[in-house]
Amino acid sequence: MRIAQNVQNLRPSGIRRYFDIAATMQDVVTLGIGEPDFKTPDHITEKGIESLRAGQTAYTSNSGTLELRHAISAYQQQLYNLHYHPDNQILVTVGVSEALWLAMKAILNPGEEVLVVEPCFVANPAAVEMAGGVPVMVQTRVENQFQVTGADLEAKISPRTRAILISYPNNPTGAVLTRSRLLEIAAVAEKYDLVVISDEIYERLVYGVEHINFASLPGMYERTILLSGMSKSFAMTGWRIGYAMSTPEVMEAMRKLHQYLIMSAPTMGQIAAVEALVNGESDVEYMRQSYDRRRQLIVNGFNQIGLACFEPRGAFYAFPSIASTGLTDEDFCELLLREDRVAVIPGSAFGQSGTGFIRASYTNSDANLEKALDRMARFMQRHGFMQPIAVS
Repeated sequence: MRIAQNVQNLRPSGIRRYFDIAATMQDVVTLGIGEPDFKTPDHITEKGIESLRAGQTAYTSNSGTLELRHAISAYQQQLYNLHYHPDNQILVTVGVSEALWLAMKAILNPGEEVLVVEPCFVANPAAVEMAGGVPVMVQTRVENQFQVTGADLEAKISPRTRAILISYPNNPTGAVLTRSRLLEIAAVAEKYDLVVISDEIYERLVYGVEHINFASLPGMYERTILLSGMSKSFAMTGWRIGYAMSTPEVMEAMRKLHQYLIMSAPTMGQIAAVEALVNGESDVEYMRQSYDRRRQLIVNGFNQIGLACFEPRGAFYAFPSIASTGLTDEDFCELLLREDRVAVIPGSAFGQSGTGFIRASYTNSDANLEKALDRMARFMQRHGFMQPIAVS
């Protein structure tokens, strides 16, 4: 049977291969999964269960329940002093992945370009391609702590450029943009009349720095499509609740696509999400503090065994360099998995900027993180790679 050429052209995810290998092995410590290891807090789960028992299993409004849209609106007002009207500026989606595709499809004509900042989640350039656009990758560097600059973006502008896609706090690097860098992006967007799609799913998971919402910058509210959701901060990945916010015109276009593609996000997930947004702040803070402790543990551990690691300030990933080993990131990951049973992901899976790095998620117990570091130290010593990094 003939497969569409545009689907054939999509690059397979560079993540799955290592999970497939790990699935055939025993006693693997997995640092590859970008998912909280915490279960959804009980009071949130109970709301979902109650909704099922009460028979609340029908479709909701295409936009999502009005109660959830009001909760999202209040949440954005509380965090960033941003007002998105529940009636026509908020759309509840099946995770941020759907929201990202809807945003691309709503604004792109065939062949128009989107500047995609990398390293980035593997779905980001694919979403552009699936919407008929052309992803133009904008590389970042560890010397800039993987923060994109205005000059980086401007160098990639063409007459076909329509939008900029940024994802900070960042998966896979853990980078967080400073206000000065954000203002550089805003200046480029304004100069070239571009839309900015800002994926802020990790917005609550920052450590020692402030997360600045892109739409809150001067002049950016009207040209930003803001994406977020419940998966990461509230440990609700399987509930599949994301949301998008923008101008009424953009949201109407996204809603039109959403109603034909999805109809509505899971009803019980929406009901649970209201409980999370209204009463889940202490849960978020507990998990954030736990991630912060693990972050320090794993970053210090990598530096001690000779894998130079800049300090991630957001999300729940560390992104150490494996340059000292002389191996490619793919060879390093496969050898480490087969010999010492630690699963990490090659940085090149997230774009060319990630070449020579590995992504390690610290969504695991302290004991398992220490076990992984011990095994990696043994791996480094056995191959003669281990040269501890002096950390000031």
